[in-house]
Amino acid sequence: MLFSLMQLIGGVILSLGWLPQIIQILKTKSVADLNLKSYLLMLLGIGLMETYAVNLVLTGVGLAFFITNTMSLTVVSAVVILILRFQPRLRK
Repeated sequence: MLFSLMQLIGGVILSLGWLPQIIQILKTKSVADLNLKSYLLMLLGIGLMETYAVNLVLTGVGLAFFITNTMSLTVVSAVVILILRFQPRLRK
């Protein structure tokens, strides 16, 4: 139980850590210094872990991991969407 609580608290902190980046993007409407490839790799990794988390939940364990991983998947997805939305367009 203690480790599940630690997982939940740690995962929430890690997920909330992305909020300043999202707020900064929304305020400045700039993603000039962000690397889309890095965020796509993070999204892929979290997506693979999400599959594992779903498997854990279906076997009756890992609910805290599933919750926090889903939160991370959501916020990193939001960053990727914002990068795609605000990235400078190449002009010919």
